[in-house]
Amino acid sequence: MPLLKKASREEEEEESGAGDPFAASPESRYRRRATLERLAGLAAFGRARGLRRRSEDAGLLRRLPGRRQGGGSGDAAAGTAVAAGERPAGKRGSLLRLALGARPRRPSLPERPAAARPHGGDGDGGDGGDGGDGGRRHEGRGKAREPLSVLEILELIQRRELVAADEQIIALEAECAGASPSPAGDSGGGRQARDVALLYEALLAQLWAVVAEAVPAGRPYPPLRGAVRVLQQEEAADRRRPPPAPGCPRGHLRRRWQEAVGRAAAERLAAAASGTPGTLPARLAALGARLAGDMGAVRRHVAPAYPGDFGALGVYAGAYHRALAQQLAALARRPLPAPDLYALLDWHANGYPREVLGDPEVGALLQAQDLGPLLDPETQRGLESSCIAAVKAKVEVAMAQELQLSEDTWAEEATSDELEEGLATRVIGLLRAHVERAPQITPEFGMEMAHSLLGVLVAFLHSFQRKVERFLEAPGDATAVDGATGRAIALVNCCPPFRAFAEQLAQVGHAESEEPRRQAHATLDKVTRLCNHVLTRRLFEDLKPYFHKLMKRKWLTSSEAFDTIVLLITSFAQKLRPLRPEPYQVLVNEVHRRVLIEYVRPLLQGRLVCSSAKMRARVAARLGDEARQLRELFGRLDASSPWLDSAVPRLRELLVLEDTASLQMEVAVLVRDFPDVRRKHVAAVLDVRGLRSQATRQEILAVLGDREQGEGEAAPARQRAFFADIAVAREVRCLPFDLQRLARLSRLRLRRPHPAQRRAQARL
Repeated sequence: MPLLKKASREEEEEESGAGDPFAASPESRYRRRATLERLAGLAAFGRARGLRRRSEDAGLLRRLPGRRQGGGSGDAAAGTAVAAGERPAGKRGSLLRLALGARPRRPSLPERPAAARPHGGDGDGGDGGDGGDGGRRHEGRGKAREPLSVLEILELIQRRELVAADEQIIALEAECAGASPSPAGDSGGGRQARDVALLYEALLAQLWAVVAEAVPAGRPYPPLRGAVRVLQQEEAADRRRPPPAPGCPRGHLRRRWQEAVGRAAAERLAAAASGTPGTLPARLAALGARLAGDMGAVRRHVAPAYPGDFGALGVYAGAYHRALAQQLAALARRPLPAPDLYALLDWHANGYPREVLGDPEVGALLQAQDLGPLLDPETQRGLESSCIAAVKAKVEVAMAQELQLSEDTWAEEATSDELEEGLATRVIGLLRAHVERAPQITPEFGMEMAHSLLGVLVAFLHSFQRKVERFLEAPGDATAVDGATGRAIALVNCCPPFRAFAEQLAQVGHAESEEPRRQAHATLDKVTRLCNHVLTRRLFEDLKPYFHKLMKRKWLTSSEAFDTIVLLITSFAQKLRPLRPEPYQVLVNEVHRRVLIEYVRPLLQGRLVCSSAKMRARVAARLGDEARQLRELFGRLDASSPWLDSAVPRLRELLVLEDTASLQMEVAVLVRDFPDVRRKHVAAVLDVRGLRSQATRQEILAVLGDREQGEGEAAPARQRAFFADIAVAREVRCLPFDLQRLARLSRLRLRRPHPAQRRAQARL
């Protein structure tokens, strides 16, 4: 306090004196300078004389009662705006009274009459549009208006009379440019240039604060028009002056305005994101709502305050778009679970176009700017890859659990519907949700997701196949035939849904999905064959004794064995009703093929050899009748292998035809319909026919060419194989005589006594 009193006394002495107190007494000038240095802790005010304005101490500025608190970095910089300049001695008393609170000797700036004050608008931060004349020289009461001091300009800035303050800064900058170096070598113009720089920092801080406050105001914001006028004044001043020197704080002001708009937009969106508790979708919705609301305020209230050449709508739209992109990029860099990854990708692809671009008020505005995507392609691909990996890990665990739970129920008395519901339906449901959701984001993402899930499904089907093998081949199932049949039906019924879903995934996926699709089908085929083997094992065990009775002499006179075969097959078909259409069709076709193979096998094994044309006719008639019955039986069972129905009629024709040419043609047709037929099969039929002529046999067998030597050729598909599953032990050679006559002769020869026996009998 003594120091402050001493400074006050020195101030009064200087004001009561005439002229410049610093020029009158060098000692007093030194004392004044030292006192303010001790007060503010800063350098001296300066020594130049003859300048109209000089800066005051920054410590005094920081003690101004009217200084705005928390004004940001721009206000803090403005507090040092007077650290390097000087002002005339006549003004210092007023400044000290402002800083130290001494008794008023002259009216301060707020107390001056309106005619002598700069017209910068009201002190509560009006639009400033009427304050453009505040810094000009006015003719009032016959003399010119003095320019304002640095502190007074700063006070204008703090009261947000920005237009008037900017005019004073422009005038002060002009004085700075015209100042000449002092004789002592210390440039007063340099100190004033630093004043100008600090004042500009304070001015710009207030400008950008006004820009940031205009949007959340939600109504016309008068200070914004003053800020716009400042921008225009500065651009006009830049056009009048020469190019600025390096380091000049001016220039590129419109670019800095755009940066300020971008900072304000980023702060608004960051506040919306951080202020929304809850899940990621809620935060994304809050970001979209904030962007749409702010752009609506820009369109209605903010953009009209700017001249057309500013392109305010485009600047604000681009700023908010970039700020939102930064928020999404920050979220993308965080480790997110699969639901949040889906939410982020879906909002980027669908939520933003629907909620923001689809807004009737601002959607057209944003779309007209052609701002591009919020996420760059690399970031989006990274999110998609992370989402696919997270989904794979999740569904693999869930599918393994489902398979284990289902396996635990196989040994129980569960119905077919229960087993299907517990495995196929639920497993496919786990995958289908992702397959349907991913394409809604982008088609490419849908393809990648489908391809990935197809690989997951293939791995699951391999595990399913191994468990089915262990279960169906377990020794305990042999005694419970009926239970094994029901469970085999339930398991094979799982294959059609898996097969259809694998096909769907392959069609949605890209070209690389072909190999996984093939693997999935092959695995399901193995499961189907395993289940079909269990289902048909008991049937063919029951049919085996009756097939052994076919193609014998008793078979020609009795149809009992064949009728029993038809009855057993019909009864077996009744048990297949729970089967789905696809496995039922496969099973019936397999039964059809195996029944005909077992029917033809005894014929080719040479159980019956026709000794006459009459016998051949009887055999052919019986073969034709039973072939017709088999065709009708499997027709009723909806078998879809008509090519099998021609097997028995073709063999029948080889028995009834007489001339060699016809036989050759029939053999050619047989080879065409059944590519797996070999010479041994045709030779066996010729043996049954009783054809003895070796020359004729060779002519007929020559039609087959080298098929007997072509055993190494690729075997036909299992469902098309017929003769390949019929083994012929050896080729029977028909002798050129009647075997029955030979047998009778042998019996007669055995009855006749030997000549030696006759002579012995004669001696007796």
